Amino acid sequence: MERLTIAPKADERVAHAADVASAIDALSDIELVRLKALARLWSRDLPGGLGWSDILHEAIARVLDGSRPWPPDVPIVPFLSGVMRSICNDHWRRARLERRLLVSRDNPDQRNWPPCEEADEVPDPERVLAAAQTLANIYRLFEADPLALKIIAGMADGLAAREICKVHDMSELDYDTTRRRMRRALLRDPRNWSK
Repeated sequence: MERLTIAPKADERVAHAADVASAIDALSDIELVRLKALARLWSRDLPGGLGWSDILHEAIARVLDGSRPWPPDVPIVPFLSGVMRSICNDHWRRARLERRLLVSRDNPDQRNWPPCEEADEVPDPERVLAAAQTLANIYRLFEADPLALKIIAGMADGLAAREICKVHDMSELDYDTTRRRMRRALLRDPRNWSK
């Protein structure tokens, strides 16, 4: 039996791409920092040398070309996060499959033994969810503080204090003051961030 699919008309695809492009263009600095942090979270230790920017750009490209249609009632940041997570999961799945194929080709008697070392390095879904929730809570805690969000983004990039100041055009005094303010906010927050 033949599968029936209804392809969108060319002008509908263009309108959809224009809506997505304007939604992405309208993202605030805070939302862009969140997207970057989410991309870093999903792409951590991704095989094949892919970085967070590759994953973010691929997600945007897929949404723009219509291969991942964006439902207008879903906010763009969580939707792009889901697309990035899906892309990363596909890369992990392919890497595990390639590893199994190499093992089975080299030694057909040991197709599933020993277990792939990389499988142990992939965080389980609960751990990923806990990390994403913690990250979301931290962003919520500092959403009204753009300097704090810039410092968090810089720390996520592995930048030193001077580099963060240089990249974000921030004085050392502003940096130190913001770090103290962040520390106090984390200590006052009812969640225990030290765990």
